[in-house]
Amino acid sequence: MERNETKKIDHIGIAVLSIDETLPFYVDHLRLKLLGIEEVTSQDVKVAFLEIGQSKIELLEPLSAESPIATFIQKRGEGIHHIALGVTDIESRIAEMKQNGIRMIQDEPVIGAGGAKVAFLHPKSAKGVLYEFCEKK
Repeated sequence: MERNETKKIDHIGIAVLSIDETLPFYVDHLRLKLLGIEEVTSQDVKVAFLEIGQSKIELLEPLSAESPIATFIQKRGEGIHHIALGVTDIESRIAEMKQNGIRMIQDEPVIGAGGAKVAFLHPKSAKGVLYEFCEKK
């Protein structure tokens, strides 16, 4: 069986209370290019993607108090939320993780920002780090 390797960090997700208040730091001070802002209703978040080399930074703002990002911010404050790994066959990666005893938050991919298929690994299986598999068209 051919190994389906992870080739890059697609993006780093950062939880923020307000994209509007946070964006000037990234655009004006860090001089990153804003690629776009969208709402991802399936995840109950508003996201802004910023380009940095071949990767991106994703700012995540909760759309409601029930949003997983709102819960994260309440528990840990604003800051790094997850690291997204670019994959080419997300379904086989999920199956491989489960076969190896790695706990997944999603057993099937869901549609995330930009129409990408995404699935999160449970942080208890990754030494406290929340990883996301991200397959783009």
